[in-house]
Amino acid sequence: MTTPHPTSALPAAPAFSLVSETVTAGGSWPEPQFSGIFGVPGGQDRSPQLSWTGAPAETKSYAVTIHDPDAPTGSGFWHWAVVDIPASVTELAEGAGDESGERLPAGAYQLRNDAAVARYIGAAPPAGDAPHRYVVIVTALDVEQIGVGPDATPALLALTLNAHVLGRAVLVATAQVPALV
Repeated sequence: MTTPHPTSALPAAPAFSLVSETVTAGGSWPEPQFSGIFGVPGGQDRSPQLSWTGAPAETKSYAVTIHDPDAPTGSGFWHWAVVDIPASVTELAEGAGDESGERLPAGAYQLRNDAAVARYIGAAPPAGDAPHRYVVIVTALDVEQIGVGPDATPALLALTLNAHVLGRAVLVATAQVPALV
């Protein structure tokens, strides 16, 4: 069975460019971006550096999400969601997703992820699982504020984004934790 691309169910949207000094598209998720909170050796729960270009000119804000569609939950696992990033911002520094949120742009905020914390939580696929895909999406929006509160789930955010999307930039990398011996 071929697994569909993680964005295949999303509404069509013009693409723009997303790159990272931390994560290589199609490559392996780096160790600092794994989860120390979930006990992955070497994991530091550091959000990756992200930068994007070529978004539609009418963009009023951005949202950033990181999702593992391969997590054994039936709905994947949301690792990070940041909303209300001003249109003038085209980069998030590595580590911006810490619990303080102080390195996020003014007005932007983090939603609680599937670990119930408002911060980036690193990759933590079960030991011995096949590689999991980590899907980083920057969505260009037609509103300055998406209108979901900080207690909204990332899944509700994703649904809300669909009504406001102008463009989408996607980066996919994989992560795997070796089987325990």
